[in-house]
Amino acid sequence: MNVILIGAPGSGKGTQSRYLIDKHQFLQLSTGDLLRGAIAEKTEIGLMAQGFMDQGKLVPDEVMVKLVESFIDKNKGKSVIFDGFPRTVAQAESLEQMLKKSANQIDKVIFFSIDSELLVSRLTGRRTCAKCGEIYHIETKPSSKGEVCEKCGGELRQRPDDKKEVIGERLAQFEKNTGPTINFYRGKNMLEKVDCAKDPEIVLEEIEEILGLA
Repeated sequence: MNVILIGAPGSGKGTQSRYLIDKHQFLQLSTGDLLRGAIAEKTEIGLMAQGFMDQGKLVPDEVMVKLVESFIDKNKGKSVIFDGFPRTVAQAESLEQMLKKSANQIDKVIFFSIDSELLVSRLTGRRTCAKCGEIYHIETKPSSKGEVCEKCGGELRQRPDDKKEVIGERLAQFEKNTGPTINFYRGKNMLEKVDCAKDPEIVLEEIEEILGLA
């Protein structure tokens, strides 16, 4: 089963992906993780992408498609959650062509609906472990060890693109580029919507019902 999760930054896609991975053995294709890995390794694509990400802008399609295609080739035949890809109609069409090569397809597209003010609160308060990637929030999920990760002892940091001055640009880019993608899948009768202002456990239950996993 291949599932696409679509939602603005901070809507909870990463959290729900981890739940589905733990409970139902999905693989997660997280474009954020792919990009951060490329940046950490200082590859040509990673260095190119970093400039866009630090300004809250989307990484160009040709860069993302190369990263995603490599992941798909390495994980043929496995159930995948697509988190953060596709963001544009061009990416959606590219993904269809990638999957067709292995006689595969997208089974469900889930749209994470949430109020923009709540998104800003979630993002500005988010802190990420520099070592293991665990995510905290200064209000709703603080680390019991202050600015240190409970799991590995790594330093908790605010990502550059989670700063308030960058978030407005990120949300504007999401609306501009991903709105048409949502309509693309809605036109194919593939789109399902969940209210992500609810508790994460409730959101998970709704997603499991949509996917026939309840």
